[in-house]
Amino acid sequence: MNSERTWWKNAVVYQVYPQSFDDSDGDGVGDIPGIIDRLDYLADLGVDVVWLNPVYESPHHDDGYDVRDYRAVRDEYGDIAEWERLLDGLHDRGIRLVMDFVPNHTSDEHPWFRASRTDPDGEYGDYYIWRPGDPATDATDTPGPADRAPPNDWQSYFGGPAWTWDATRGAYYLHLFDEHQPDLDWTNPDVREGIYDRMNWWLEKGIDGFRLDVVNLISKPEGLPDSDSDGDTTGLSQCVEGPRLDEYLAEMREATFGRYDAVAIGETPDITLEEARHHTGPDGPLDMVLHFEHMGLDSDDEDGWWSVREWDLTELKRVVDRWQTGLGDGWHGVYLGNHDQPRIVSRFGDDGGYRRESATMLATLLLTLRGTPFVHQGDELGMTNYPFEAREELADAGTLGRIDEAVAAGRIDGFDDAREIVRYRTRDNARTPMQWDATEHAGFTTGEPWLPVNPDHETVNVERERGDPDSVLAYYRRLVALRGETPALVSGEYEPVLPDDESAFAYRRTLDGDRLLVLLNFDDGETTVDLSLDGVTRLVGNYDAPADRTVLRPYEARLYRLQE
Repeated sequence: MNSERTWWKNAVVYQVYPQSFDDSDGDGVGDIPGIIDRLDYLADLGVDVVWLNPVYESPHHDDGYDVRDYRAVRDEYGDIAEWERLLDGLHDRGIRLVMDFVPNHTSDEHPWFRASRTDPDGEYGDYYIWRPGDPATDATDTPGPADRAPPNDWQSYFGGPAWTWDATRGAYYLHLFDEHQPDLDWTNPDVREGIYDRMNWWLEKGIDGFRLDVVNLISKPEGLPDSDSDGDTTGLSQCVEGPRLDEYLAEMREATFGRYDAVAIGETPDITLEEARHHTGPDGPLDMVLHFEHMGLDSDDEDGWWSVREWDLTELKRVVDRWQTGLGDGWHGVYLGNHDQPRIVSRFGDDGGYRRESATMLATLLLTLRGTPFVHQGDELGMTNYPFEAREELADAGTLGRIDEAVAAGRIDGFDDAREIVRYRTRDNARTPMQWDATEHAGFTTGEPWLPVNPDHETVNVERERGDPDSVLAYYRRLVALRGETPALVSGEYEPVLPDDESAFAYRRTLDGDRLLVLLNFDDGETTVDLSLDGVTRLVGNYDAPADRTVLRPYEARLYRLQE
């Protein structure tokens, strides 16, 4: 946070997942002209920044996070001229653009990787992490040749080994994610220079910053040792906060975004509060981080993705309270969902009888905390998880990889055995097409959509909610506007209230004498709060003004201004 230009602290960020936002040409895939057609919608919502998921040229094994060309736009999305129209259209409306950038890995179709695998002694031979492997003790357990085993026991985050044998080069390459996403070797200064060159190419075009995908994984541990067999064996967990990360991030800032009025947002899996302070404090290279601690509340330590753990509100409050009070001069992005998570109303609320109430309650939490709020497309409508019925409806590489691994291990027989957990966990929940209206494909496309449209689009859609003053969309608009008018919601002190209450989440935000109180009911029944609420002024709420201020109705949310 070396720059005094901190516009991003006052911003509300809206995430656009391009292939699911709007399809302008009827091919079933969202595109840049479709986003341009909806810019007035974003302006009416009142957001300040658009975070655009990857639009780079890509074979799309992992929905664009496998980049084939960092300086080209995927043909299905449009071309660079249309992207420039998008940038201009956003800027004309006072909205900034943050690009999603992938520094940890490329596609296996990237020219660097193709050259690396065919010419080990050439210019690009050391651009990726190659190893010959170890002598195999049991050929049946090796994914490579019979006499060579993977260099260590790391597992891919998407399932299976984190190493794939390449017969052309005669070696294993590391991929912390999908096998089509080989990890770059950041110890090679030419790799770093190549990445910085591509970042600067976009900065020169006038973008307003980057969301840096899994940026705290770019430095690998010395010697690539085996994991602790009793712990997490994913390569991701072994590479968090590697030994040269500080050096790489400082160099990146100096070479790229530090030269511009641009924000650097680090997606940082498994980061601790102390590490976040270090990276985003006064001398830190990043402006904010996106941490994952609250995303793990519903995961069992042993079964992880494959089970849903019951959690209570006090656990969520402890996580939120710690990050709200412990960052000091640091900063983080506040989010409840994104393209990698289930829909927030299905995960943290009630997507049935209390969909509107719980969606607006969660909006209140999101937009009244310290930090920069991130709204994922569709959450402002209260979009819900999709009721997947067959494997063929899925596209998410992470979900499909885990299913295949479980079948191979004999854990399940097929999709039917995994249906319920897939419905809860799969990233495709957040990637189904945006619901614009009640027509056959929700106004997203005139063709066959790349992912199925949620059947609830007939009642949950922009057209219906735009004209309803009590809709989730209308509530988001009011909250976004209120946050922009209320400095205490941006940078005010955070003070937990009722920390042990298992139904009510309450906290104060205070700045220069402006004292605010947030009350949230996370329960589907009424709950009473032991607070004095005399003389308060209600600024916003998702129910009509109550007869008894101390009683919160199911999933009720209120924001009060307290007397000085």
